[in-house]
Parts: sequence; C-alpha cells; structure tokens
Amino acid sequence: MRVRRVVTTRVGGFSTGEFESFNLGDHVGDEPGAVAANRERLAGELGLKSVCWMEQVHGRTVAVVDGTETEPAEATDALVTATPGVAVAVLVADCVPVLLGDPEAGVVAAVHAGRVGARVGVIPATLRAMADLGARPGRIEVLLGPAICGECYEVPAEMAKDVERHLPGSASKTRKGTSGLDLRAGLWRQLADAGVGKIGVDPRCTFEEPSLFSYRRDGSTGRIAGVTWIDPDDD
Repeated sequence: MRVRRVVTTRVGGFSTGEFESFNLGDHVGDEPGAVAANRERLAGELGLKSVCWMEQVHGRTVAVVDGTETEPAEATDALVTATPGVAVAVLVADCVPVLLGDPEAGVVAAVHAGRVGARVGVIPATLRAMADLGARPGRIEVLLGPAICGECYEVPAEMAKDVERHLPGSASKTRKGTSGLDLRAGLWRQLADAGVGKIGVDPRCTFEEPSLFSYRRDGSTGRIAGVTWIDPDDD
C-alpha cells in the first residue's frame, strides 16, 4: 500500500479578503460557502470521496475514523484511520501539521501539533493509537509540514524552558537573540527517540512564506491543510 501526503497553500481557492484564497478553516470567520467550495475542490483535485476533519483544541485527544463520520471529530487534535481512500486532515497557520503513515499496516494519521499539544504529548498518543491498529514505529514514515520556524517564533523565556522540559530539543533563539521555540526540531527528536523509521521536514516557515497562512504574521487569517491517506489502488 502507498501512503499519500499533500500540504496545501493559500493559493487557488474561492475565499476573499484576509482569507484569500484557498482557506480550508471553517472556524476563522470566513464565508462558509467559500470554505465549503474550497474543501470540495480539495477532495475533487485529490480524487477523494471522504476527507475527515477535526475540531482542534490544542490537546492530545486522538480519534480513529473510517469515513462514515458526518461531522468533524469534537475536541480532537489527531485523526487516525486504517480505511483505504479515507483522508485525514489537519488545519494550521503556524502550528506543525504532522502526517504519519505505516504503508505495511495501512494506517495513517494527521496531527495538529502546536505548542500546547506538542508539550502535552499529542505525538506519543498518536503513535499509541496507530500501534493499536497494527502500525510499528520502525515502519512509520513522517512528514513535519510547514510551520513557524525557531528563528521567528518568539516566546517568553520561562515558556521556552517549560516546553523544553517536556519536548527536548525545541528551545531556540530568534533572530533577535530572544527566547524562541522550534517545535519541528523537538518533534523530530521525539519521533526519532520513539523509533520512527523515516522523518522528513518541509523547511518552509509560515511566518516568512507569503504563500502560506500565518496567524502570528497576520492575525485574522485562513488555514492551510495537511492531508494524508492510503491509496486504495495500491495494494
């Protein structure tokens, strides 16, 4: 089986104003019709019959889905599925979209890893849920998607120290020489320590890259999506 992964940009959709134009977030104040049209285009362009979404709350709750769901998973920050052709999606605008997949077991996951979720262990919780469906760390492939980088993500010194205690490797220095966080670096180390076989990193910084949404840069803004699924045509 083959794991598919896609990360969107803000280009090519129906939204206007600060949400221009391919905003996929339905909770940011955008016109609902535009968001629905953007989501429909996403599914159509990727040839997907089902895309599962979640109500992200910066926690560590994981939901297992099979495509029969009619509403986003409530108060959830990670979706896992073992159903081929069913895509799981995560929305971000600075947080880290983490896409995981074990092609041998046919299990994929999409994770919303912001500062709080990463600190409280959303990734270990996801790995446990994937293991329950037959995935194994040594076979799992991961993409850490676009996110605000450690040189741009300024936080108070005590906050950086606190996150570092829970997610070693995440503390950084910004370009101004102040305390910062590089969540992708901390998550990479956490995944490697868990025995994950392959870890890729999309180096783009949402704050610096104008083709991506960034909450820290713009305030009111849209959301890009990280999407992953098992291709049902690859056995």
